[in-house]
Amino acid sequence: MPELPEVEVVRRGLEAHVVGRRLTEVQVLHPRPVRRHLGGADDFSGLLRDRLVLAARRRGKYLWLPLDSGDALLGHLGMSGQLLVQPSQAPDERHLRVRLGLSGAAPPGPPPGEQPLELRFVDQRMFGGLAVSRDGADVPPEIAHIARDPLDPLFDDDLFVAAVRRRSSELKRILLDQGVVSGIGNIYADEALWRARLNGSRPGTRLRRDDVRRVLDEVRAVMLAALAEGGTSFDALYVNVNGESGYFDRSLHAYGQEGRPCERCGAPITRVSFMNRSSFYCPRCQPVPRVRRASATGSGTTPV
Repeated sequence: MPELPEVEVVRRGLEAHVVGRRLTEVQVLHPRPVRRHLGGADDFSGLLRDRLVLAARRRGKYLWLPLDSGDALLGHLGMSGQLLVQPSQAPDERHLRVRLGLSGAAPPGPPPGEQPLELRFVDQRMFGGLAVSRDGADVPPEIAHIARDPLDPLFDDDLFVAAVRRRSSELKRILLDQGVVSGIGNIYADEALWRARLNGSRPGTRLRRDDVRRVLDEVRAVMLAALAEGGTSFDALYVNVNGESGYFDRSLHAYGQEGRPCERCGAPITRVSFMNRSSFYCPRCQPVPRVRRASATGSGTTPV
């Protein structure tokens, strides 16, 4: 599933190629990708037609395009969704689900000499989708509960550290909790934990402030590195708005590296099951925390 760096790459592409343009013809070619728009496909199309795109914004893994109506086009890529900007004459993609015509800021069409463009939502598995968020130009109410992400200028490091240290959940589980911090998925959690030399099974209550700050610093570092490479692409399902894949998968140190030597110490990278997924870590650099057991008096726990 695309994570924050991949979604941010798409947001930047939308900002460059869609902002300042007007949505013209809107075609819903399959109803499932607009299932979260309760008014249905016709209402979805009517609310978008002839609306000017003012910006391209993101919170965590959600994208939205504020419109001159005060509404917003809200999108989530799911596991295989793509937002592509294509010439209108380009052949349709096999899994094209929604087509939105684009013109210059003033209707009826593009400036002289400019080839007409389309914004296309392509989704093979159809876990993603689009919806119109009424009055959602600032922050769509549908995603107001989602926490800010570590690259957000308004992200509060101190609040995050305190939130982690209050929780007895495993550190990796906390990193994936979009109510605590958004945008971190399985890949970048494993990479940040490897960089920070912390095991993801450590409970938040057993972490020092410096531990949490270190993993937060590494989350930012790995996301910025991935952004510089255009995101992580393992196959043709993730591409940016121009259909180009990212290359950060060539720079992964832990995720997907089972059995390969750790680049720091040489120990084989280990894979374990985690929340119906896989976690990858170095057993030497990221030792599993010692189990605590009840003391003889039953009044506490003692490290084994």
